[in-house]
Amino acid sequence: MVTKEECFKQLREVIDAVLSTVDDNGNPQSRIIDIMHIEDDRIYFLTGRGKHVYSEIMNHPKVSYLSLKDNKSIRISGEAHKLDDQKYWIDLIFENNPFMNNVYPGNARYILEPFCIEDYEMEFFDLTQKPIFRQSFKFGDAEITVKGFEITDDCIACGTCQASCPQQIPVFVEDKFEIPQEHCLHCGLCYENCPNDAIVKRE
Repeated sequence: MVTKEECFKQLREVIDAVLSTVDDNGNPQSRIIDIMHIEDDRIYFLTGRGKHVYSEIMNHPKVSYLSLKDNKSIRISGEAHKLDDQKYWIDLIFENNPFMNNVYPGNARYILEPFCIEDYEMEFFDLTQKPIFRQSFKFGDAEITVKGFEITDDCIACGTCQASCPQQIPVFVEDKFEIPQEHCLHCGLCYENCPNDAIVKRE
């Protein structure tokens, strides 16, 4: 079990994260953009008006942030929007991230624009334990995306799913096997090997 506060703490400790956007041709674009402020469950960052990422977000506001520390990843998927009161947010973010003064000294900072992600899904994924562990949180109006696999009532309790699973996580409950979703790798080996087609992909 992990808390959202622990996730936010890791995001601020790492700071550097990969922000992914989509350009006007539908091509994915990724770059390192620091997560510079977290307040009231909202994620804040800055980027320059002349950069491609700025126009990409303005034209296609759906973004994904990915942060990794010690094989524990945090992925944020949501919509970014530009903030009003540019000067307030830039000054606040520079105060909390003083290294930015070396990059944009003096009034050069105001070429930047502040963005906020407030409606998003956050997934924590930990590869350091066995079985692996994942947990999702939703913020604002976002919904948690259903993923992974599920064993239906067609299960004949043969145990093939457990034997083929890299983490051996399917467990026998009453008269059939079940997949603890928080430990699932989403690899699909159980799905491909089930002799009775009793496993479905969660949509």
